[in-house]
Amino acid sequence: MKTIVFDIGETLVRDDRYWGSWADWMGVPRHTLSALVGAVTAQGLDNAEALRLLKPGIDIAAEYAAREAAGQGEHLDETDLYGDVRPALGALRDLGVRVVVAGNQTVKAGQLLRALDLPADLIATSGEWGCAKPSPEFFARVIDASGAPARETLYVGDHPANDIVPARAAGLRTAQLRRGPWGHWWADDPQVREAADWVVDSLMDLVAIVGE
Repeated sequence: MKTIVFDIGETLVRDDRYWGSWADWMGVPRHTLSALVGAVTAQGLDNAEALRLLKPGIDIAAEYAAREAAGQGEHLDETDLYGDVRPALGALRDLGVRVVVAGNQTVKAGQLLRALDLPADLIATSGEWGCAKPSPEFFARVIDASGAPARETLYVGDHPANDIVPARAAGLRTAQLRRGPWGHWWADDPQVREAADWVVDSLMDLVAIVGE
């Protein structure tokens, strides 16, 4: 592999703070929203459906803006990163691999991630690119950002419908990460296993894959 591209949510960054802050904003126990996220995950639905179950007809973009205006918007710091992120990304770069971070996140999330000074050659979000997974346009941008042919580029993510299946359709190699609700729920699904070149339990597993 010449380039490895990483999804963001539940691949590099824990979603605890994200969903916890939404629960606080909507005035419900954090466990309630967490359980609803699990329920929509099991049904293969978009995670935003969990918010719509709490508040039918919610305008998520408007609520997001209201949270930002109230000083309760997006925040990321070192504690939001999974423990294997810096060691794995650093080790991959030491092996001469180009490391790219690209996922479905806002413009602000991209700014927050770059402020963490991760060992990555490029960090980009769907908000910055103007296209989102699982669209073919997003994965075309991934290949452009890779700087390598699709078959020499590995996309790593936890979500089958947003990460593994569309990345495979774009000609990329794929690694399903058994992490977070989507990663654990779908990791052993036969269709996911067929679409994924590898299923990994840690980002450090990628170092061994590159070494092979």
